[in-house]
Amino acid sequence: MPSTPATPSTPSGGPRTAADTVLTGARVRTLDPARPWAEAVAVKDGRIAAVGDAADVRHWRDATTEVVDLAGATLVPGLTDGHSHPVWGVEMATGLDLTAVRDLDGLRTALATAVRTLPPGAWLTGWGLDHNVFGDRPVHRESIEDALAGAPAFLRLYDGHSALASGRALDAAGITGPRAFAQRASVVCDDTGRPTGHLVEHAAMNLVRPAMPRPSAADRRARLLGLLREMAAAGLTGAHVMDMENEDTPELLAAIEADDHLPVRLRLAPWCMPGIDADGLDHLVALQRRAGRHWRIGGVKFFMDGTVEGGTAWLERPDCHGQGTDAFWPDPAAYTHAVHHLDRAGVRTATHAIGDAAVRHVLDTVELLGTDRPGARHRHRIEHIETVPDSQLPRFARLGVAASMQPTHTHYTRADHTDAWSRRVGAERAGRAWRCRDLRDAGAVLVLGSDWPIAHHDPRQVLATARLRRPAGHPDTAPVTPDQALTGLQALEGLTSHAARAVGEESEAGRIAPGFRADLTALAVDPVTAPADEVATAPVLLTMTGGHLTHRAER
Repeated sequence: MPSTPATPSTPSGGPRTAADTVLTGARVRTLDPARPWAEAVAVKDGRIAAVGDAADVRHWRDATTEVVDLAGATLVPGLTDGHSHPVWGVEMATGLDLTAVRDLDGLRTALATAVRTLPPGAWLTGWGLDHNVFGDRPVHRESIEDALAGAPAFLRLYDGHSALASGRALDAAGITGPRAFAQRASVVCDDTGRPTGHLVEHAAMNLVRPAMPRPSAADRRARLLGLLREMAAAGLTGAHVMDMENEDTPELLAAIEADDHLPVRLRLAPWCMPGIDADGLDHLVALQRRAGRHWRIGGVKFFMDGTVEGGTAWLERPDCHGQGTDAFWPDPAAYTHAVHHLDRAGVRTATHAIGDAAVRHVLDTVELLGTDRPGARHRHRIEHIETVPDSQLPRFARLGVAASMQPTHTHYTRADHTDAWSRRVGAERAGRAWRCRDLRDAGAVLVLGSDWPIAHHDPRQVLATARLRRPAGHPDTAPVTPDQALTGLQALEGLTSHAARAVGEESEAGRIAPGFRADLTALAVDPVTAPADEVATAPVLLTMTGGHLTHRAER
């Protein structure tokens, strides 16, 4: 293999100096077409200074260089979660973890057990509750009231777009009947107009927030740092953060960086909601200037619909309950206007679009922009894309719209279509669920993520599920639309090179090459060739973000 010069130079072309860190003894899978494989990497000032062979290492170092022997591990570009909510998520994922609950009896038992440890008057919060727990019954507070012993309770369902509130919680929030919202949202009520406790979409759930206890700033900071360290230990070096729900997030991140380094590089996209005016759009444009060392605001997040299970996904045909025919933006043309306003300012957008009608409208919006915009390719992306017909697949590559998908979301569905999601959309649409492979084969940029806390943030699980179409470690579980499985290389690209392309960072991220950011992940196995079930639990030997070792396994 050809090697780089014997001593590395700084990416800016300055004087040749010894590296800060040298990683050697590795099988380096660079994803760089100019040099696919290497054995060692030199890092200087947060950038990759050189890529070479084991023989080059002695020329790269001096007495101040830290040399790390990876002992045969596979070093890959730093894994990036293409869709995550780490800052907002530490508040969402608060209280009782309900992700393992499978039926109503199990839910009532979990709630009754938790209530016994609550101080008088305290709230019971929970998260990760699966819609399938309710079976054919509606999501209703009557299913849980007898287990709560009068405690106010707020339980987030796994989709992050709905929650179940107890009667005491509704009373505390002053929710006594239906409400009107500027966006698609609902306080679900029974035939008499009494709230069932099922709150659908963010505007409805936010009615309860003022009545609930909130974590302190110190608690939020500690929990966020703990989460980011967990993410780094799982191999993540970056995340595309699809919200800035808390307005003080920039201040929180800046305060952390004043004392330390962020373990994971964060790129935030604040929300743009229906009803926004030109001043609001210009404010979102101005926010794009805010940044720190390892965080920045980069893009804007839209919602074109909600979720299938909540009946708010925008579908070309109604779901089995006659729902799903409305967009999240009551006037879809206003969404198109907002995207065009941001595009003219050079701002990237990401749009949550689950249903086929929502996906179509986003693609139509981008097509109306024309093709003569300099530097605009992949400026816009679509999140989730849970069901889409053949006719829309080639439009992604033709229009330069990146597809952002979360393979582990298939864990909430079943191959036999008996789950809540599949029953809602029907067999035909369920048969074209999460078309990762079809989008890649159609030439689309395909960035992969977890949507934490909707699914676990571990990128190894994302890599494995993308190939298996079932949970790793469960070979007896039938895969969901197995023809949509990615290859090992395609899955890795989804968390590296395609993640970089989706945000316009392909010239500095997603590959291991001189001048690129020193964001690197070392795994005990090759994530491309090792069996997918092994990848899901492979030890992470080292994680580096911006030249800083954010995780190093104990030997």
